[in-house]
Order: sequence, then structure tokens, then C-alpha cells
Amino acid sequence: MKKLFFLAAALFVTVAASAQSDSKIRLGLKAGLNISNIIKDDGNNNFNTDYLVGFNGGVTLDIPIVDRLAFAPELVYSTKGYKADAPFGTFTQTTHFIDAPLLARINLVGGLNLIAGPQVSFLLSTNNKYENDLGTIEQQIDEDSDRFRKSLVGGVIGFRYDINQQFDIHGRYALDFQKNNEDGTSRTPEFKNQVFQVGIGVKF
Repeated sequence: MKKLFFLAAALFVTVAASAQSDSKIRLGLKAGLNISNIIKDDGNNNFNTDYLVGFNGGVTLDIPIVDRLAFAPELVYSTKGYKADAPFGTFTQTTHFIDAPLLARINLVGGLNLIAGPQVSFLLSTNNKYENDLGTIEQQIDEDSDRFRKSLVGGVIGFRYDINQQFDIHGRYALDFQKNNEDGTSRTPEFKNQVFQVGIGVKF
């Protein structure tokens, strides 16, 4: 997984560096809010979940292809997860990912753009927290654990509105196509991540 992540990062940096010599390619930064939950799959998943608020932020590219169509890859740190009622308390699982969405941007009208494309997510770590009236217990599971997939393939769809040539606001929905593991258990139930995102971007 680490080799795949470094390969994706190196490719992104290489293309970003070329933006310095091509005025048509726009390098940017983005940050925003994540509202995440899970879609439970087969297995030991007899529990109800609620949304978890998190954060995303990273770098973007905007590479024109033809009129009204551009390639818009990103490299983004993103927190995901869910909350659930547990016996005598509340359980919260927060997962930390590097997302690499490979997006197409289609200009619809004016500053309004449709964005869509596949995404590869690289798991960094997982934090579990159990809270009740007696206190809080926390556990961190690092990337080397074999309890979760190290990379997941998913998809993204949403809209971006360019306020001007430098600033934009955007909203999107991201869904993993793969489960976090192959055979869920009560300790590690199987599920797919889903995230609603809103944010702002700036281009240089």
C-alpha cells in the first residue's frame, strides 16, 4: 500500500511541477467539511450508526483537455467514520485516509461545473473511542494492522462553482465500492465508507 501511495504522490508532484511551465494548468489548495457514515454489508452488523463530522484538505490540479472539459486530480487528507450506540455508551470510529480522486470536470454553464470520477483511498490509521458516564477509552489501530484493507477503490460525484478564476466552492458525495474487509466480525464489521463533502478551493 505504501508503494502505491508514494507512486500516486510522485505522479501528482510531477504533474504539479509541470504546471509551473504551462499557464493552462492550475495548481490549487482545498479544504472543507466531511459528513461521513457507513453502508453496512453482510456479516455481524446488527447496530445503528449516525453521521460523524470530520475534515478534508489537500492539493488540486485543473488540466484543460478540450473546451468545457478538464482533468482535475486531487491528493487529499480526509477523515471518515461513524458513530454508534453501544451498551452503556457511545462508540466512535474515525478513519484517516489519503484520497486520490481522478476527476473529470465538465463546465455546464457559467461557473457551474459537474465533477465525477474514480477515487483510490489509502488508509493511514483508525481511531476507536468508547465513551460513557464513567469515562473514555481510546484505541488507535495503525496502518500495518491486518484488520482493514490498506487501499479502497470508490467513486466521486458532485458540483463545483467557480466564483472567479481564483476561488471556488464545491459539494460532492464519495462512496467506496469495496468493503473495509472481506469477512466482518463483531470486532471489525464489514462496511463501505460514504462521505458528503463541502468546501472551498483556491487556485494559483
